[in-house]
Formats: sequence, structure tokens, C-alpha cells
Amino acid sequence: MDISLGQIAGLIAALAFLALVIALIRPIGKLSKVLDRLAATVEELTQHTLPAIDEAAKTVRDVNGQVERLDSITSAAARTTEDISAMTTLVTSTVSAPFLAVRRGAEKVKSSFSRQSPEAESDAASSARD
Repeated sequence: MDISLGQIAGLIAALAFLALVIALIRPIGKLSKVLDRLAATVEELTQHTLPAIDEAAKTVRDVNGQVERLDSITSAAARTTEDISAMTTLVTSTVSAPFLAVRRGAEKVKSSFSRQSPEAESDAASSARD
């Protein structure tokens, strides 16, 4: 039986490969366990996340409904404010117009009496001397 140099090199390479496989059995086993744990964690995360996402979607729908109601309330408040403003303007112009007319009339009467007042005083003073 003749063993050539190439066969010896092949045998050494096969033994080195066997040693490499034996050395990698433990790390590959540990990696397998880590991947199994990772898969279980992802499954658990999915189980907890999907209900949370569903609840968040429901909350967003509820909030959108509340915002629509708030929009209608705000619109009604704006219309009410405009109506009150118009009513205030109407009442102010209706009530203040007669008061302003009376005030202007009183000022005219007062100014006419005040114009006559110095003459009346001088007449009264000259009558008192006589």
C-alpha cells in the first residue's frame, strides 16, 4: 500500500475539517438556542403589539369622532358669537340713537341759555342799580 503525498495532504485536510466541525458544534448549538429564543420573543412581541395597535387605531377613530363633534360645537359657538355681536350692534344703535339725540338737544338748549345768560346778568345788574 503506497500512500502518496497528495493522499497525506487530503487526510490532513479531512482531519482539520473534522476538528473544525467539532469545534463549531457548541457555538452553532448556542446560536440555535439564541435563534429559538429570538423567534419566541418575536412571537410574544407580536402577540402583545397587535392588540396595542388595534387599541390605538380604535382610540384614533374615537378621537376623530370627538374632533368632529368639537368642530360642530365650535361652529355653533362662532355663529352664536356673530349673532350676539349683530344683536349688540342693533341694540346699541337703537338705544343710543335717541339718547344721542336727547343729548344733542340738551347741549343746544344749554348753549342757547349760556349765550343768553351773560346778557341777562348785565340786565339784572343794571336793574338792581336803578
